[in-house]
Amino acid sequence: MKLGLQLGYWPAQPPQGVGELVAAAEDAGFHAIFTAEAWGSDAFTPLAWWGRDTSRIGLGTSIVQMSGRTPTSIAMHALTLDHLSHGRVILGMGVSGPQVVEGWYGVPFAKPLARTREVVSIIRQVLAREAPVVNDGSHHPLPYEGPGAVGLGKPLRSIVHPLRPDLPIWLGAEGPRNVAQTAEIADGWLPVFYSPKCADLYRPWLAEGFARPNARRTAADFEIAATCHLQVVENDHERRAVLDRLRGSVALYMGGMGAKEQNFHINLFTRMGYGDLAHRVQERFLAGARAEATALVPDELVDDLHIVGTADQVRAKAAAWEESGVTTLLVSLRTPDAIHRTAALLS
Repeated sequence: MKLGLQLGYWPAQPPQGVGELVAAAEDAGFHAIFTAEAWGSDAFTPLAWWGRDTSRIGLGTSIVQMSGRTPTSIAMHALTLDHLSHGRVILGMGVSGPQVVEGWYGVPFAKPLARTREVVSIIRQVLAREAPVVNDGSHHPLPYEGPGAVGLGKPLRSIVHPLRPDLPIWLGAEGPRNVAQTAEIADGWLPVFYSPKCADLYRPWLAEGFARPNARRTAADFEIAATCHLQVVENDHERRAVLDRLRGSVALYMGGMGAKEQNFHINLFTRMGYGDLAHRVQERFLAGARAEATALVPDELVDDLHIVGTADQVRAKAAAWEESGVTTLLVSLRTPDAIHRTAALLS
């Protein structure tokens, strides 16, 4: 199981000391670093900025929001950075949710699976550079001939020859149909709130995608890259303190990310067996009682979603994640020393 450093998206201000973390990750032999985006910082610029001082470590997005850019624009970002990094880009993408897509980007959220399929197809056409890029789908028609068109659009081929026509594309997905499609059309999957306990839930969805006639990968060469916080502690008291700090993030996604009418995270937690809890957390969160919502999240759930414990416990839990099918573990670590100790512990 490979290790990735999950840098995430920025809080209210740019984080400090990230350059030192990235340098430590490369020195410690981490497979890649990953950045994210929500509705503030973007995912590509930090990779270019912090990646300029590296030479070996992969540069991944986990995730780029597909509605924030046209498919050809995403492809331009990826192929440009891939050249500059000499072939180290991992393009992780996802559909986000209706609140962000329609509220922040101002575009329709409808039919996310069909949109995802079109985006991936167009990006692969750009990277293959075998012919001018065309798409007859309804979400990203190329050339565009709809309302407002002047009728002069023409299919184009990238001026720049992409470094890798098979640049890896990983997709974030939560529901059964989305996960199955990911296994069919992508090179890897970025699950949200993964734990070994729910691996059996996902296996049939993945198997359905691998079994489709034009599936790109098999289970043997497909990446599953799961994110968690990893921390070595000395005793159970410290472990519980760390779980308390992580509890708020679980509550935020369970109750505060997504609308009451449509919340993919709640759907996921329901499939994991926490449906009643998820709706109670959402009710308190949306009522403004954030502390009460956070207090409802049990230690067991937080512990399942992360790897926190003594050195022996961390080794055992990481082994369980690997045994469950995870090929790359994306961990959030806060100091260079923690990065080096984690690499040594799990080597």
